[in-house]
Amino acid sequence: MTGSRARYALLLTIGVLAVAPSAAVAAQTIHVVERATTDAVTNGSKQDKVGNVLTWHNKIYDAANKQQIGRDAGYCIRIIVGKSWECSWTTYLETGSISVQGQFLDKGDAELAITGGTGAYAGANGTMTLHYRNKQGTAFDFTFHLQ
Repeated sequence: MTGSRARYALLLTIGVLAVAPSAAVAAQTIHVVERATTDAVTNGSKQDKVGNVLTWHNKIYDAANKQQIGRDAGYCIRIIVGKSWECSWTTYLETGSISVQGQFLDKGDAELAITGGTGAYAGANGTMTLHYRNKQGTAFDFTFHLQ
């Protein structure tokens, strides 16, 4: 190849690599149940106030809420007393993990952003719907909408 052809071929290769899609998680929906048994406000105050920190590490069950299939761990910071927290956590499943971030409401469903993952979920994005299974807030449906 002449110098200009070689440069053209190199630029064409770089251009193709720059626009080629990276390996992505196939679009899918994963439904699991979290049993919230370890939740604790860890900053020393029992009073509900802005800035409180909530931490946990709970077991994750299949959609039927029968068999344990993983665990999760995370934290939230109280933003609006009696209404909402801002949270970040990871759900660990057999084939990898999925991380989320967003608002957790004291009452009612919420939608959080999927911010990444590992293993089978490496490069994950999309949303996760959180649904209260009971009024006590001791069990939640997590439905991951991977795109």
